[in-house]
Amino acid sequence: MEIRHLRYFKVLAEELHFGKAAKRLFISQPPLSRQIKELEEELSVKLLTRDNKRVALTEAGKHYLRECEYLLNGLEKAKQQCQQIHLAESGIFNLGYISSISKEKLSELLKQIKNSYPLLQVHLFETSSQKQLTALEQGKLDIGIVRAPITRPMFTQKSLYEDGFVLALSSSRGQIMNGDLRNLNLSRSSFISYNSDYAPVYHQKFIEICSRLNFTPIVMHECNTIQSILELVAHDVGIAIVPKTVQQSSIASNICFLDISDSSDIKTQIVMTYLSNNPNKLLFAISELISDLFK
Repeated sequence: MEIRHLRYFKVLAEELHFGKAAKRLFISQPPLSRQIKELEEELSVKLLTRDNKRVALTEAGKHYLRECEYLLNGLEKAKQQCQQIHLAESGIFNLGYISSISKEKLSELLKQIKNSYPLLQVHLFETSSQKQLTALEQGKLDIGIVRAPITRPMFTQKSLYEDGFVLALSSSRGQIMNGDLRNLNLSRSSFISYNSDYAPVYHQKFIEICSRLNFTPIVMHECNTIQSILELVAHDVGIAIVPKTVQQSSIASNICFLDISDSSDIKTQIVMTYLSNNPNKLLFAISELISDLFK
């Protein structure tokens, strides 16, 4: 028995006329009659009664029609699902992330995705949490890795890790200060920071930490990426309060990091988020890869 036997029988059962059924199937009537006869012989049942005036289904034929419809619908559904999966796996997946996340882990994520879905193109977008959320709403991103909190109800979010803050200064300045925060006059130091509109959560934590240390920061330079901040710090343009995870950055070798003991409880959550109704077939699989890698 082949799928064509099921299709031919279903069309004939709907038309109850060999000529009309053959026309729908784009074949002549004799091959259709032969296929139905082969089907009945294989099943060892009479599916149809036919005479010169009419074709009718037997009780066995009525039951077999229901089963054929179920099987053919299932095959069509499976075909559509396979096509959707293929299109997803050979399409484009847009991933956003904040600049402070580990590039080593990001690189490992890309390798894992490539191994699992070699036809998928992953486009990366390094930008602020707020811009990622807007892009997610507009369908321009599939997943964003952002700094919490997220207050928009249409998003699903999963916590990846908790990030604290450290003071970053050039290695040369760190040696002069002997690696001791108490030897540094923070109130007179020039700070490098994110732009407050670009990264409001980070800016809020930055001001909170300075307040804990009883000084108002003198912000001389504002940047939009953690790499720019670290490069300026490394060249001793100023100092910065940065997420603790940036110590893993390659440029961090030229920078001295000091723990801020009085503010060790000030942290932020790094979360993965996406629109709850995002139809991308690979969304769940890739979100699991991200969760496993960053946890």
